[in-house]
Amino acid sequence: MAASSVSVIRFKGGLGSSFRGGEDYHMLANSVPNIVRVGKPVRAQPVMKNVNEGKGLFAPLVVVTRQIVGKKRFNQIRGKAIALHSQVINEFCKAIGADGKQRQGLIRLAKKNGERLGFLA
Repeated sequence: MAASSVSVIRFKGGLGSSFRGGEDYHMLANSVPNIVRVGKPVRAQPVMKNVNEGKGLFAPLVVVTRQIVGKKRFNQIRGKAIALHSQVINEFCKAIGADGKQRQGLIRLAKKNGERLGFLA
């Protein structure tokens, strides 16, 4: 077996004194705040926008109507119109004997057409 030797070099004043005793320590210590306040994280709100907003044949009419009636009342009327249109699609599917999958496809198609025409602007 070979013997190994470890040499230890000691710093003047030790390691702790080199951080605490210097002239720059007090200036550095006074520049750092004692309390670090962390605010609440800011979370971006999801924005649901219509990609065709402002586009389509009926978009200007829809925008003007929303401004006249008010946003809340306009959304209530729009919701009722969409519900009635869905009922018409459901009755149509019953009349022709379409299954649920075809009915959902027709409802999606109606929504896409409404976006393209500007009804959902």
